[in-house]
Amino acid sequence: MPVTSAGLLFYRRTDGRLAVLLAHMGGPFWARREVGAWTILKGEVAPDEDAHTAAVREAAEELGVPLPTETVPDLDLGEVRQRSGKRVRAWARRWPPPGPDPEAVRSNTVRIEWPPRSGRHVDVPEIDRVAWFSPDEARRVVVRGQADLVDRLERALDDRDAAT
Repeated sequence: MPVTSAGLLFYRRTDGRLAVLLAHMGGPFWARREVGAWTILKGEVAPDEDAHTAAVREAAEELGVPLPTETVPDLDLGEVRQRSGKRVRAWARRWPPPGPDPEAVRSNTVRIEWPPRSGRHVDVPEIDRVAWFSPDEARRVVVRGQADLVDRLERALDDRDAAT
């Protein structure tokens, strides 16, 4: 059965330009990769856990800094499916300026077998850094299956702006 994750795609506007916050996956496999090595802040939904609650919990765990509180309800971006079969349920939340201090980000760690099939295990940060990206650049570097979330965010913001 495919794994289901839930996450938050943080965004901000600076001088009218949209930017999204992505996280670079941690560990030796991703260390020298850029394209396809960035992700929204997300993690697995626990049994009987509300997906939105899981998204907020996972974002807080991966960043290790306080999240901005909702001033309006988070934008529901729906679900995407990654090539691995993993389903990702996502919401978007505005992060007021200046956003998280990249130097303050302290991700939780995960235990992995490294090198693969070696029997040796190491603890690595789940994410090793975060950065703000324009939508075009985000689509270029994010895990392929998550690029549609950036498109959905742009459409939702355009629709919301048109309604006001």
